[in-house]
Amino acid sequence: MSVILKAENISKQYRLGLVGTGTISHDLNRWWNRIRGKDDPYLKVGESNDRSTKGESQYVWALQDINFEVQRGEVLGIIGKNGAGKSTLLKILSKVTGPTTGEIKTRGRIASLLEVGTGFHGEMTGRENIYLNGAILGMTKKEIASKIDEIIEFSGCERYIDTPVKRYSSGMTVRLAFAVAAFLEPEILVIDEVLAVGDAEFQKKAIGKMQDISKGEGRTVLFVSHNMAAVKSLCTRGLVLEHGKVVFEGASDKAVSFYLNNESKKANEDLLKRTDRRGTGEVHFSNVELLSKENTPVTEILSGDYAKFRLHVVFNQEVNCGELIFGLVVFDKNEIKIADFYSDEMGVSFDEIDSYVDLEIPKLMLRGGDYTVTIVVQTAKVVVKQIDLLHNVLNFKVFPGDYWNTKTINRATNVAIIDAKFQ
Repeated sequence: MSVILKAENISKQYRLGLVGTGTISHDLNRWWNRIRGKDDPYLKVGESNDRSTKGESQYVWALQDINFEVQRGEVLGIIGKNGAGKSTLLKILSKVTGPTTGEIKTRGRIASLLEVGTGFHGEMTGRENIYLNGAILGMTKKEIASKIDEIIEFSGCERYIDTPVKRYSSGMTVRLAFAVAAFLEPEILVIDEVLAVGDAEFQKKAIGKMQDISKGEGRTVLFVSHNMAAVKSLCTRGLVLEHGKVVFEGASDKAVSFYLNNESKKANEDLLKRTDRRGTGEVHFSNVELLSKENTPVTEILSGDYAKFRLHVVFNQEVNCGELIFGLVVFDKNEIKIADFYSDEMGVSFDEIDSYVDLEIPKLMLRGGDYTVTIVVQTAKVVVKQIDLLHNVLNFKVFPGDYWNTKTINRATNVAIIDAKFQ
């Protein structure tokens, strides 16, 4: 296989704050250094792109020294937390924006699907936008016409194809945009998280089409997603970004394992020291425990056994406990939500809280596997107000068990209803 795309020392720097505020001195400095043949002085400053911490510099590196190659017919998955630099990298690869330093080398046409309605004109109909996008990709009208029936059929928007796109829902728009990008035969297809907008049936079709594109037609796909299962099944190789830097490159399953294990290590930190929390901060989570029936902390549990999640809190200021809503969400190893529990939905309110609340589950019906927990405390008088939200606060393992008391061990797939209650 030949190299179809190569990124060499790609970096992207942004200036924080309002555009144009106090930058004339910086522009003059850059100009003065340029005419003297010297380097840009502001490329030597700046901090890594850690959005959870307050920095000192006015400049931030969204990407730093990114190097990789993509072979023809390869599907490269790009994963990482929000703010890691994934979308910035795709925008540079798609030539939506330019890198601050470095160079992108490509062979062939690139079709990009970076956000809902990329490249669409709202006043034009779906049909007209197909021709517009094809022309942008460098295709002739005859080439587009030969594919237009397949595009319309795949998108499922046939009834609305002669209606202006501005009247489409976000799901319809992304359906049509993906169909255009996939069927107009670019050599490189770049896709951001937009497929999450579509329904389950369309996501399945889209992933199937991407497999056909890469395996059957030998074209290249760059795919960003938070759906780890999709990355593992679709991608041949993975790239893990953190704070704008590549921290792992390798086979897709190993990349997913690296990313999830890295997040697990962070989850075991003292929660009060976590800087990636969101919320107004009147209450903070300080610890989360999984307890057995004997109130003993555990990290492994048998499917069907009693379980209790204890959420420890500290109060940073006086609050009305009766207005607090506690939530706990369970994710599997592919970061797919398996179950969630909210105290208000269970009809539970708190008169007072000493230092913790418990979520009691008489019979834990999680099938065998590894799981992580996200927790939230909020109020919802008129609109929801997040007070504290933390992802990946606890990791635990469930072993298959005889949940139904039939002497048959349950399979390690899927999940059933869980009876639980906050108290």
